[in-house]
Amino acid sequence: MITQMKKYTFLVFHREYEEFLRRLRDLGVVHVSEKTEGITSDEQLMLKQQMADRLTATIARVEQNLPEGATPLEATSGSQGGELIAQFEQLVNEKQALVQSQEELLRELNKMSVWGNYSTEKLQALADAGYVVQFYSCPQSQYDESWEELYNAFVVGKADKTVYFVTICRSDEMYEIDAQEVHLNEHNSVQLKSDIDAVHALEVAKQAQIEAWAIAHLDELRQALQNTKQAVDWSRVTLSTETLADSSLKLLEGYCPIENCDALNSMLNNAHIYYVAVDPTEEDNAPVKLRNNWFTRMFEVLTGMYGWPVYGEFDPTPILAPFFLLFFAMCMGDAGYGILLILFGILTSKKKINISMFEGLGPIITTLGVGTLVIGFFLGTFFGIDLYTASWVPDVLKSVMIKGSVMGYDIQMVLAICIGVFHICLAMIVKAICYTKRFGLKKNIATWGWLLLILGGLVTAIFTVTEVFSPQITKWVLIVIGAVSALAIYVFNTPGRNPLINIGAGLWDTYNMATGILGDVLSYIRLYALGLAGGMLGAAFNSLGLMVLGDTPSVLTWVFFILILIVGHLLNLCMSALGAFVHPLRLSFVEYFKNSGYEGKGHLYKPFSVNS
Repeated sequence: MITQMKKYTFLVFHREYEEFLRRLRDLGVVHVSEKTEGITSDEQLMLKQQMADRLTATIARVEQNLPEGATPLEATSGSQGGELIAQFEQLVNEKQALVQSQEELLRELNKMSVWGNYSTEKLQALADAGYVVQFYSCPQSQYDESWEELYNAFVVGKADKTVYFVTICRSDEMYEIDAQEVHLNEHNSVQLKSDIDAVHALEVAKQAQIEAWAIAHLDELRQALQNTKQAVDWSRVTLSTETLADSSLKLLEGYCPIENCDALNSMLNNAHIYYVAVDPTEEDNAPVKLRNNWFTRMFEVLTGMYGWPVYGEFDPTPILAPFFLLFFAMCMGDAGYGILLILFGILTSKKKINISMFEGLGPIITTLGVGTLVIGFFLGTFFGIDLYTASWVPDVLKSVMIKGSVMGYDIQMVLAICIGVFHICLAMIVKAICYTKRFGLKKNIATWGWLLLILGGLVTAIFTVTEVFSPQITKWVLIVIGAVSALAIYVFNTPGRNPLINIGAGLWDTYNMATGILGDVLSYIRLYALGLAGGMLGAAFNSLGLMVLGDTPSVLTWVFFILILIVGHLLNLCMSALGAFVHPLRLSFVEYFKNSGYEGKGHLYKPFSVNS
């Protein structure tokens, strides 16, 4: 549901304006109506917003470096955000320099390890005595063994089809060999390993320093972010203020939920602030504050993915929530996978599993798991096992499972189509009611005509098949429905317009409805297809595991059997969960939202407050 708002206009004397804004912020119930043209061009506001973004990103990085179980110290100083960011960046850069140094040493060690534990002092002593030791490498196919006689070549080692060798000659008899000369590092492999260990120790110490800094300053960063956000909000409000009467008066507009109006009115009256409170109109583009129960509130994140409702529009979440749960469970279609989702959701909620993309989604994952467990049982699938054919499942449980066929079609496929028809009809009912409330009956006569034609036709068909209506009654009911619907769709769809134009518009609308509704209904077959595909793939992994196990299982075959089941069902669970999320979302965002007329172009209520 959408909370009712009041639109406020405040008129304040300029000397009292800052105090008024402080009181308004402390109360924290007014969503200020912003002026885009002033906000987007203000450089100072942009700089503050950039600082807030930098602080947000830095806090996320600092939190990653906070030791597990550690509690940040309470902020005692008001350090500037820029200073804190610079300190953290310096520590991180110092650590990164150590990491890069270690990587360079490792690369050098890989190059020098083939030459063994050589001594640069002894090589220098040979050079002082007039002998030169040269180091070479070349592909194994190009190495010429005659070099050993001609140039005193000695093979040191071979690796990756490359030959490494040295030559010894007098300084006045330098050789020219068709090979790549290698220049040794001043440190041999033993010394390089020691260097790597030393740099690694410095890296560990630097990481400990970063962690200590995180404990000491994380709360200061959060406080700096809070202060910066408040400064941003203050600037946005002041830039949205209109100046009147030669800068003597300040005019500000905002919106307040109706349940907070008494507190706001009391503050304004005590401060002797002139204000006007009215009901917002469609053109005001008022913010929306959703008010849902604990179950529906979990699915608000899905509504936000599409777009928030416009004020005066309907909140789709109460209908989206149960249908998305049903669709997800049908697409998963396996009670065993439902149990795994429940466990995953609970562990995510309790922070036992920390995956950033699932942060805060533990409750909804658990709920989807419960739905999958229930629907999976009725569909008769448990980790790819067909419960309906399993001998160990009691007949009383099998009796409630959805199995069989209707007119030669699988009952689960028929059920998916029926759910789709109901879902689309519900969308059309919602559209007719909400559009009439928003725009009036005169502009929605055609909408009611289509609803009467489709819904009335379905109800009549059901009553006829169940013999509630006799053929004669059915005939007259269909005539009445057809006549009234035709008048609404083709003649009175836009009262006051040329009838010929109305007829043309009605024909075009008929074409769109005929092609669109059929495609929309058929889209719901995916609920059956995805559940069937997941069940078949799970059964295939079961069969593969049993084939490996064989008739005379051994310890090794049992290990492979368990491994195949774990890996196979985990893979199937991930693929099924992805499909079960995407396709129900599509049915909600495309089929349902399109037929319900949902726009989703609104913005959320964000009050001007100290905690914003």
